[in-house]
Amino acid sequence: MQPQKPPSVWVDNNHAIVRRGMVACLQQAGFVIRGESAGLAPTPVVGRLDVLLFESEGTALRRAVRLVAGSPTRLVTTVRIATEQQVREIVDAGVAAVLPHDGLTPESLVANVRAVVTGAVTLPGDLLARLLTHVTRTASLGPAALNARERSVLRLLAEGFDTRGIAEDLRFSERTVKNVVHDVLTKLNCRTRAQAVALATREGAI
Repeated sequence: MQPQKPPSVWVDNNHAIVRRGMVACLQQAGFVIRGESAGLAPTPVVGRLDVLLFESEGTALRRAVRLVAGSPTRLVTTVRIATEQQVREIVDAGVAAVLPHDGLTPESLVANVRAVVTGAVTLPGDLLARLLTHVTRTASLGPAALNARERSVLRLLAEGFDTRGIAEDLRFSERTVKNVVHDVLTKLNCRTRAQAVALATREGAI
């Protein structure tokens, strides 16, 4: 059995010292750094890239989403000041993790990027709260439409489990878990797992 390759990350941040600090933390934790950029220049190369860690400033979010479209590369963004509108746009775009600058530590950086590599989505509690009203307004069927199996999967998503972890816990196949997650997102009219968790938490469904 061949050893698993270390996850690869591209780090984008306008502040050179912050960027190099993140690079150093991730390298020390065993990640492979594929490249660095400021304002997504030079353009990150997403081929065989696990995570694009970028700073969500100006048009960076839209550009990052376009860059990884059609690839398995997952997005993690840092934000300086997280407004409600910005958080909605970030989560709606399918970003897997949001890291506010004021609460960022070497440990949280590594933990969140590592969680994203395994398929999880991470969102700080205060940012999650900002999504509740938004996802309630956009939900079509609501949590009442979920069956027991869908609620069980959603509950584990809220606890930070990835697809494999959910499959092991519930003794489902990973394909089944993915299908259930798809059904949950469809019923709740949510684009991301974070949105679904936010809605279900508000409504007391999990």
